[in-house]
Amino acid sequence: MKESTPELYPDWDLLASWVAVVEAGSISDAANRLAISQAGVSHRIKVLETILDTTLLDRTTRPARPTAAGQRLFEHATVLLQGADQMIESVRNVTRAKRVVVRLGCVDSFAATIGPVIYRALSGTSHQIRLWSGITPTLDTQLEARQLDMAVTTTSFSQTPGIRRQKLFAEPYVVVLPKNFEVDRFTTLAALSRNLQFIRYSARSVIGQHIDAYLASNGEHIERSCEFDATDPVLSLVAAGLGFAVTTPLCVWQSRHYVPDIRVIQLSSFSRNGRPYDNPSRSFYLGFRENELGHLPADMFELLRRTFERQVSRDIAQALSLRHEDVCLSASE
Repeated sequence: MKESTPELYPDWDLLASWVAVVEAGSISDAANRLAISQAGVSHRIKVLETILDTTLLDRTTRPARPTAAGQRLFEHATVLLQGADQMIESVRNVTRAKRVVVRLGCVDSFAATIGPVIYRALSGTSHQIRLWSGITPTLDTQLEARQLDMAVTTTSFSQTPGIRRQKLFAEPYVVVLPKNFEVDRFTTLAALSRNLQFIRYSARSVIGQHIDAYLASNGEHIERSCEFDATDPVLSLVAAGLGFAVTTPLCVWQSRHYVPDIRVIQLSSFSRNGRPYDNPSRSFYLGFRENELGHLPADMFELLRRTFERQVSRDIAQALSLRHEDVCLSASE
């Protein structure tokens, strides 16, 4: 088979110049963008037209406009150049992975409870983990901007091409009450709120949004009177006997110094019209860029899931007097 000659295919500079011309709307503006002369841009276009044996610019108009073939080239070239950028960044990230510094972002409750386990597990390996904590929207933005290599958040999908999210596990929402508060006589959370103030997570937080949506779907209209962004102040008021909250076992474990003064019960302990409440849950996902960092994302996924299912969730269940299956839901739930 006869090998293709290099002249059959335009190089990246030629394609980038053509994209610049179409996007800028003129050869002069494209020249400014590319920091070369107008003559240089015109020459590149003529080379492209020679290689492709077609006319790309309609030079009878002022300014010149792309022909149908030129527009089709623009569409394909844009995709190719984006792919080239991703290829270069992917190769560079493999090299960065060999430098063993990996930036892992986790939501606050996850970082506080499982972060130490990650450090211990990787302390004898070649990897150095820089662990960042924060809220889901911030971490997702940092992952998309390549400020993080991997992120554990509650986001199940990504609008950025190339980012994959794998479900680690799910945990249920639970009701947290003051230790000695009697709840058996109440049927609904709204009824409970008439006797004990509802301490909310703010609507700015993802967990707050989840809880608000759950209450609305069950027709629970509870006055907004006290809300916080973080778990610690929420549980501090509950432990002081000033209210109740809806949260998750992992959040409670993050602030476990309050455990002696609180009681955790399942949402299904409440009912409306004789029907127990559903047990909603939140899921955690490991986000990372595909085809980067070698096998590290797969190793990290197994480490995080195994750590929670076999160690952390069992410690939480024992401390909160819950069954293990009431703390750790399978990844499919």
